[in-house]
Formats: sequence, C-alpha cells, structure tokens
Amino acid sequence: MEPFVIATGTMHFAQNVLIRIYTDSGIHGIGECSAFPMIVGETQETCIAMAKDFAAILKGKNPLEIPERMNDLLGYADHNNTIKSAFDMALFDIAAKDAGLPLYKFLGGTKRSIETDMTIGIDSPDGMAATALKYQSKGCRILKIKLGKGINDDIERVKKIRAAVGDEMILRLDANQGWSFDDALFALGELEKYNIEFCEQPMRTWYDDKLPELNVNSPIKLMADESCYNHHDARKLINSQSTTYLNIKFSKSGGILEAQKIHEEALQTGVKCMIGSMLESRIALSANLHFALASPNVIFFDLDTALLGHLVDPVVDGLTYNGYFLDVPETPGIGAEADEFFLEQCESWMV
Repeated sequence: MEPFVIATGTMHFAQNVLIRIYTDSGIHGIGECSAFPMIVGETQETCIAMAKDFAAILKGKNPLEIPERMNDLLGYADHNNTIKSAFDMALFDIAAKDAGLPLYKFLGGTKRSIETDMTIGIDSPDGMAATALKYQSKGCRILKIKLGKGINDDIERVKKIRAAVGDEMILRLDANQGWSFDDALFALGELEKYNIEFCEQPMRTWYDDKLPELNVNSPIKLMADESCYNHHDARKLINSQSTTYLNIKFSKSGGILEAQKIHEEALQTGVKCMIGSMLESRIALSANLHFALASPNVIFFDLDTALLGHLVDPVVDGLTYNGYFLDVPETPGIGAEADEFFLEQCESWMV
C-alpha cells in the first residue's frame, strides 16, 4: 500500500492474515486480521505462528460455541488479540451462515445509514491540507487528522486544513499517543477554535493515570483508543471519567465477542463509541460494519482503510462504498470472500 504515517511509525504494507475454518457440515468461516506492530505488538509472522497453535486447539470442537472456543484460545495464550480476532470472526461467520442470516441480523441488528470518515496521515501542513481538499472534492464530509509529531507543527496542520476545507466539514483528531500531558493540554486548548469533534488518544497509555485530569481540563472531547483493549479497560476508563468516547477495534479486543462486551459497558453509562480499523481489507471491514449495525451505541465510523491506499483489493463481494456511505450484502454470514486468484500468490498453511 501507499506509505501511511502516524505518530508511532510508518506502515509500507498491510500485515494481514486470512483464516478459514472448515466444518463437517460443509460450512466454512472466514476471518481476517491486520497486525499493526507499533500499536498491538503483533506482526504478520507472529500472527501466523500463533494461528497454527490456535487452529490445532480448535480442531474437532463445536464452532457454534463461540465463547467456549475463544476461552480455549485464552486458556492457551493471553494477549495476541489481533490473530484471535480472525478466529473469532471466522466463528461468527460460521454461526451466521448456519442460521442462514447476514451477520448483522444474527447479532440482532438492523440496517441504518453509515458514513465513514477519511484519515489523513501525517505530512507537512500544506500537504495535509491538499489531501483534505482532495477528499472534500470527492464528497467526503468527515476528516480524521493524524497528529503527534511536533506540537507546533500539529497546530499548524489543523489550522491549514480548517482554512482549506471551510467550516462545514467535521474534523476529528488522532494523536496516536504522540503528546505528553503538557503538550496535550496546550494543543487541545489551542485547537479548540477550529471546531474539533474529538481528539483520540492524546497521550501514551502509560499516562492513563493522567487522563482524568486531562479530560476535565480539555475543551475538546477525548476518545480512548490504545487505552481501551477490552471491557475491563472500558469500565476503568468510564468509572475514572478519563474519556468521553471509546474506540473499538477488533485487533485490540480480540474480535466481535469482546467488542460486544465493550459496547455493553459503554451502553450502560451512555458513553458513545467508534468502530475503528487498522489496515484490513474489505473482509474484516465487512465484519466491522456488521458489528456496528448491531451496536446502537456505535455512532462514529472509521472504516476507510480500503480507500486509504491499498494497491490491491483481494476480496470478492463484501462491504461496498457509495462515496463514503457503507453497506453490507444480505447474504448469510459476513458476505465476503478472498479472491482465489490473489490467494494463489500467498503462502498458506493447513492444520
């Protein structure tokens, strides 16, 4: 893919892994994960290594017992949420296909209008403003601006983008842990005048103890991303009043099952959520959208990765884009498959 720059590093290619689980009833499930080592500590290679072990553990067991199967994986290895999310996704695909329902209906959801933002990677202020104008000219109405490399440059980046696109576009910020507490406090105060919807993950997660102080003093609402992996993180963030919003990503949560638990924690307290993504193809993005359609407290959507610079689209069917509005098919399961011609170019393992 085209290089994608955030505060913690640059990704030159998507480190994705595809999982297929075959059953004795003729149904197979498909799952995908996208390793983002600077965030989750997993790479494509570590995902594949763990996947071989996980596959051996699940062989011969009932795939419809999803909580039990995911507990099997947890009992073998803590963490490794990225590759676990691919297995979780494949199990949900099997269950929805077995029920003859698209995944969002299997999860109890209904269709609604879903509009994604578009993310602008870190560049010069003028370069980011030019990218913003390009997206605006294509009909984009919501921008997510990556920051976290030089506090004064960051302020200039947002200033230039707001001046370029005018007052109507929604602007979101994502510092990806790039600021210190003092920098975050200063930047958020300076950026308020540019009408910012929220700012994601301003500080490193090891400063989570300072989030309540930052949250109460910030004129811009905060969203926890890297600070929120599971529903226990969600509960602690909410109870400590550390954030206004939560960002749910399967690569952090380990899949749909844990994402549902995060959503439930948020729903109980009225904390709104975003469904986010790493660098997935339309397979995992389809599963993301199915989950969101069944999760009423998810009101923000960051499902733009297939539009961000992937140089190939290795997917048949699945999620579709109508401009920046998203939809999933009504076929049973996730409704997406990998392109067999693309897979012929890939390494594969059977367990």
